[in-house]
Amino acid sequence: MTPVYTDKLSPTTKAPPPVRRVDDKRGTFGMALFVATEAAIFLVMFVAYYYTDKSSAQWRGEIPPKLHYALPMLAVLLSSSGVLYWGEQQVKKMRYGAARLALIGTILLGIVFLVLTYFEDVEHLKTLTPRTDAYGSLFYTITSLHVAHVVFGVLMLLWLLIMPRWEPALYTPHRPYHNIGIYWHFVDTVWFFIVVLLYVAPNIYNYA
Repeated sequence: MTPVYTDKLSPTTKAPPPVRRVDDKRGTFGMALFVATEAAIFLVMFVAYYYTDKSSAQWRGEIPPKLHYALPMLAVLLSSSGVLYWGEQQVKKMRYGAARLALIGTILLGIVFLVLTYFEDVEHLKTLTPRTDAYGSLFYTITSLHVAHVVFGVLMLLWLLIMPRWEPALYTPHRPYHNIGIYWHFVDTVWFFIVVLLYVAPNIYNYA
């Protein structure tokens, strides 16, 4: 007789439902491919940024971006990654209440980042706009593209928050907490490189 499986834990053994390995890993593999394509986009943007830097006589005349928003924004995103990673560990221990609190904390930190981005842009637009020159165009293209990724990440986290359960599960999506975490950590890593290359490096060069 063919056994009938459900996505519920056994009331006696608490054993997870049988899930084929290919199904369990498919979502993670898909997210990894998605992150790879997005990373390639940012890599192209960084290459364009520095290519224009070397070929434009006007480039070095720009005032370097200030750090008083960028660095706290970096701290916020790095903290959010730490909170989400802790939440994922709670999921593995089946402490879903703690994992949900970590998820809420990550969402709030993401929103804080977006609020700080708004204030940073309002201040920066007073001296530089996307139409000022090639530098302004590339700077706002890169930072705005990152903001779009943060917004998308927050939406995915909200979707994860309203899911009735995460894992183990017989049906898709498998390991949603882990897979969305991969994307969020990627977004945070990109901001680290943006801060180093677009904010810190120009200030070092300007005062060298």
